[in-house]
Amino acid sequence: MSTLCKVSLLTTKSISNSPKFSFSPVIFSIKPITASHKLSTSKNLSLLTSKRRKWVIGSVTEDKEVFPADNKQLKDDKNGLLVNGSEDFEAVSSDDKEVVGDNDKLISRAINATIVLGAGTFAVTRLLTIDHDYWHGWTLYEILRYVPEHNWIAYEQALKANPVLAKMAISGIVYFIGDWIAQCYEGKPLFDFDLQRMFRSGLVGFTLHGSLSHYYYKFCEALFPFQDWWVVPAKVAFDQTVWAAVWNSIYFVVLGFLRFESAANIFSELKSTFWPMLTVRSSFFPI
Repeated sequence: MSTLCKVSLLTTKSISNSPKFSFSPVIFSIKPITASHKLSTSKNLSLLTSKRRKWVIGSVTEDKEVFPADNKQLKDDKNGLLVNGSEDFEAVSSDDKEVVGDNDKLISRAINATIVLGAGTFAVTRLLTIDHDYWHGWTLYEILRYVPEHNWIAYEQALKANPVLAKMAISGIVYFIGDWIAQCYEGKPLFDFDLQRMFRSGLVGFTLHGSLSHYYYKFCEALFPFQDWWVVPAKVAFDQTVWAAVWNSIYFVVLGFLRFESAANIFSELKSTFWPMLTVRSSFFPI
């Protein structure tokens, strides 16, 4: 049997004489399947499979590069984007956040205003009604006339009854209101103050400044037991230097601990504010 068989098919004479059909000779080439042909076919299949695998791996690699781990879809919760990465939802989310922030500010200001108005109403009522037991038959002019004098008499009686507690209460109120004034001076609106900061300042004033000041002035009386003209200037100088340095240091250290700050931050703040606070306090004393 030869390796190549060629079969030639010719149209028959009867068919070729037909006017409707015409046939051309068709030549078929039939090659037998040999071992080399099988090997070549196997190599082609394995090459095609390898190329497909490389294409699949390359596609997966490209997908990973196009969609990294920190893509927009993984940041939907943070950025407010849709799943497809569009920013249509972001504008709505930012507007909602602004509305929520404005509502929180309004609620905070309303609470602060309520606290201020409540405390102010209570204080003014207590001051104006100091003589309410004796108002029978008094005119409005007489009530307002004796309010300052009788309040001062009540304060002196409280000092005699319990001097330390009275000074603690006065210092706490002054430091509480003073921190509010400081926040307004820093640029905050009237009722947009930090209530926690005010509470910390008032707490330090109540617990430490009132009681320490009481015993400090007793110490000054013992340190300068004279009646000469130079005693008052000496006490003022001692108060604006030694006592001011001690109290400013105590104040900033305790405030730092109340804010849960580290010792290094507290020391850094004290170091940066020590001399400015000392000079500002001395400049305000004549006023």
